[in-house]
Formats: sequence, structure tokens, C-alpha cells
Amino acid sequence: MKPFRSTSRLLIAVLAVTLVSGLGLASTASASSLKQIKKRGYIRIAVANEIPYGFVTSKGTAEGFGPTVAKQVLKDMGIKDIQWTVVPFGSLIPSLKADRVDMVAASQAILPQRCTQVAYSIPNTTYGEGLMVKKGNPKNIHGYQDFVKNSSLKMGIVSGADQLEFAHELGIKDSQIVTLNANTDAASAVATGRIDAYAGTELTVVRLASKTDRVQPAEPFQDPIIKGAPVRSWGGYTFNKNNESLRDAFDKQLAKVQETPFWSKTLKGFGLDQHSIDEVHKKTTKELCSSSSS
Repeated sequence: MKPFRSTSRLLIAVLAVTLVSGLGLASTASASSLKQIKKRGYIRIAVANEIPYGFVTSKGTAEGFGPTVAKQVLKDMGIKDIQWTVVPFGSLIPSLKADRVDMVAASQAILPQRCTQVAYSIPNTTYGEGLMVKKGNPKNIHGYQDFVKNSSLKMGIVSGADQLEFAHELGIKDSQIVTLNANTDAASAVATGRIDAYAGTELTVVRLASKTDRVQPAEPFQDPIIKGAPVRSWGGYTFNKNNESLRDAFDKQLAKVQETPFWSKTLKGFGLDQHSIDEVHKKTTKELCSSSSS
């Protein structure tokens, strides 16, 4: 019996951030081609254990926007065996660059600085932003601008998350930023006063706040405005830059899957509304990777 060689093979390996980050410097690490992946019989995929983007359940099943769609795409490509690896969010790209995994299915936002390090797929999701505050919102926080106006406020952001870029764009000082190892640390950090608010995507904020009565989403929430437009993130799959052929093959099949009811049903099932689903194709990866993209 091979316990991890069924339809999806699970390999949960929480890698030390310092080790993976150091290995991640080797951006020219050899990457397995699609032909090599098919020959060895499995593909290695990383997630950051963030619901609903990409996570592993207590039963050992990979779920979320990224994994659920990826499993269907890869099945159509003739790849059914998957090694799922869980790493901290900030280690996703370093582990990919170090060839520890073949792709990342964490619905990471497509951002110019990330595009210089990895190869992105076409967009697969899009989502807005949010803030988690203490129950009752005692400091009356409703958006990033409140941190610009009041420099004594502290904002928690998960290491490697794109909310840090949003904060910098709006002029929030580094002295106001508290780095969190994982979003699971956010609720306690807010409830105990370590931070005044946790910045994350709207879906993450709502989910985390629902688990305790000590915190809540900041409502109403004022979208951060950057370059004249409300902030909206487009998420995609990432691949080693030396493995664009795998990315291209995946993209081709992903585009086909996105034309099926399965795709929209999956996204709705994990929390996206029809508006967000309709917005997925409003931006291309090329546009999002461009520094001039709004």
C-alpha cells in the first residue's frame, strides 16, 4: 500500500523560512519540465494553508480556489498524482525558485515585483481588501487612510503579503507595520491590542473574524485608492521562470476549464460572488505584471 500515492498524494512539509529563503536565492535552479513530471508520475504543488485560497483539510485533502481548479486542469493534462506541500506564505516564491516545488496554487496576487521572480499563469481569481479590528471597532478604523492620518496606529500584515505594498503606496510608515508569520495569528494580535487592525483580503478577514467574538471586519470598509482606482487583486498560479513551457501548457488547459460551469461553481463555492467572477478576465497577466498597470 502506498498511502500518499492515490489520486492526490499529500506531502505536508512546513519548511523553515530561513532555510527556504536562503535556497530561494538560487533563482536559476533547474526546474522539472512537463515531460519530466509526467515521466516521474507526480507534480509538486505548494499552498500556504490559507482558506479559501489554498489549504489542506484535516482529512489531508487540498482545497480552495487554487487547488480545486488545479486538480481539474492537471487531470485534463494527464497528471493525477499531486504532492501537496504546505509552507508559510512568505516562503512560497523562494521554495518555487529553489525548485522545491513545481508550481504554487495559493491564488497569489499578480504583482510586478513578483513577476520578476516567477512566471504567472493567466488570472484565476480576483478579490478586494479588508481590515479586521477589535470588537466594536473602538478606534473607529475604516480603511488604510486612518493609518495615514494617525501614525500611532499599528497594522498587522502577513510576511510576504501584498498588503505591505498597498500600505507603502499610501504612505503608511514602516514603524506602523507589524509583521505576522501567518494569518492565523491575526485575531489574537488584534484582540490583545498588539495591532489595531489586520490587513488582508476581504475573504480572509471575514473568515478569520467569524471564528471569534473578540474581533470583527471593519465596516463600512473604505477601499484603498492607489493610482486613482480602488485596490483589487487578481490571483494566479506561479511557476519557476525556467519552466515557462509547463506554465504555457497549464494556461492552455486552464483557459478551457474556465469556460465550464465547474469553474464558476468552484469559485462561488469558496466565496466569490458573480461580480468578482466576471472581473477575473478584465485584466491580463501582462497588464498586471507591468509596472504601469493601474
